[in-house]
Amino acid sequence: MKGKKFIFAVVLVPFFLFSCQSSRDSSFNQKNFILVNVANTYSSRGMQYVSDQVLVKFKPSVTEEMREAAIASYQSTTLKRISGIDVYHLQIPEDVSVEEMLYLLEQNPDVEYAEPNYFRRIAQVTPNDQYFVDQYALYNPGGVFGPPSSPQSGTNRADIKAREGWEETWGSDSVIIAILDTGADFNHPDLDDKLFSNGYDFINDDPDPTDDHGHGTIVAGIAAAETNNGEGIAGVAWNCKILPIKIVDNTGWSDVSTEIDGINWAILNGADVINLSLGGPGVSQSEQDAIRAAYNNGVVVVAAAGNDGVATYYPAAYPECMAVAATNSSDERVTFLNTATDPLPWESNYGSEIDVAAPGDWVLSLYPTSLTTPPFLPYTWASGTSLSTPHVAGLAALIRSIKPELSAEDIMDVIRYTADDVNSTNYAGRDDFIGYGRINMERALVPIIISALNPHK
Repeated sequence: MKGKKFIFAVVLVPFFLFSCQSSRDSSFNQKNFILVNVANTYSSRGMQYVSDQVLVKFKPSVTEEMREAAIASYQSTTLKRISGIDVYHLQIPEDVSVEEMLYLLEQNPDVEYAEPNYFRRIAQVTPNDQYFVDQYALYNPGGVFGPPSSPQSGTNRADIKAREGWEETWGSDSVIIAILDTGADFNHPDLDDKLFSNGYDFINDDPDPTDDHGHGTIVAGIAAAETNNGEGIAGVAWNCKILPIKIVDNTGWSDVSTEIDGINWAILNGADVINLSLGGPGVSQSEQDAIRAAYNNGVVVVAAAGNDGVATYYPAAYPECMAVAATNSSDERVTFLNTATDPLPWESNYGSEIDVAAPGDWVLSLYPTSLTTPPFLPYTWASGTSLSTPHVAGLAALIRSIKPELSAEDIMDVIRYTADDVNSTNYAGRDDFIGYGRINMERALVPIIISALNPHK
């Protein structure tokens, strides 16, 4: 592990990959689908943070010479100095534990804070797209959805009201959604014209964030796949652009240090929305500082709550983020009970930090062409709050498209206060399970409805 960047994050999504047969068919033949289990559980990594690294911020009054002398006195090496928030990413000695080093650093009056380098894991007017009929999250007519191995009975209009929202806007191509994930498939027929730029790969430190895992392409497709193009699926934000930033490796792992690099790069390259479909336990001041910087620059940061049925993970739990929980095709919060027949049962995390929910159970999206085995097509079903999050990111981009003067907090409030309180029978009003409710694009995008429902107007 020593001598290189540590990019170990966990997939916030128990996700399962499916491919389909020839694109000449007008809809999926589900009998020809293949299930591939590529889920990673958080416990498989063991520790919650990198075992030989820490993140340190010195007080502003401390000179460069004093900082360098302090680092040397701890027999540590600077792996990098993180711009924007001025945090040092240090390699510590082999014979010193993270806990011991943090104790020593906390005794130093020149240190503002020191913390572990925590792991993070990767948790629609009717368009003419070929497989829109299978996208219950966008338009749910009722019926059965999902893979044949785990069919889901849907409830009529248990969806985010995308068709109605699209009557107001399809989005602007000047609005950018940064997908901080495993990269993107530049050659996918439903994504190749949606990329704002090539982005950047912080795993290999080069300008080629090609997706070698699949998760990033899935997330990007939900947020803004090419839409109304006669093939594939529809994305939430038809015309908005995707900025792919690779911060997660091909095993699905990253860490806070690498995540911060991606956030800073997104800010500097004009992102309007940042999608973080990743997370893990462990509060990080440096991570929150980076997200606060994005928020203060007008960027809406949307993050996945997590899939383990526990307290909301970070970074979603920070107040500068929109924390997104998951619902299913019947507008129920996803729980271990209603996923009991799935290959890997899962439950949407909960807590006072949850803002809203969006569909995240067996959602249809894209899959990298390079990872798809013929004769199957590069499309897949997947589950997890990682899939819920880009629905919200796409909606945030649409709101920014028609209301560019709104602040990040304004956009977050519009999304919160126009959500459908779909569990009001048991939890009327905002609750710790789905927050203000499942998002509603029609209410969020039609001004007369916004003014009628937003309690702050």
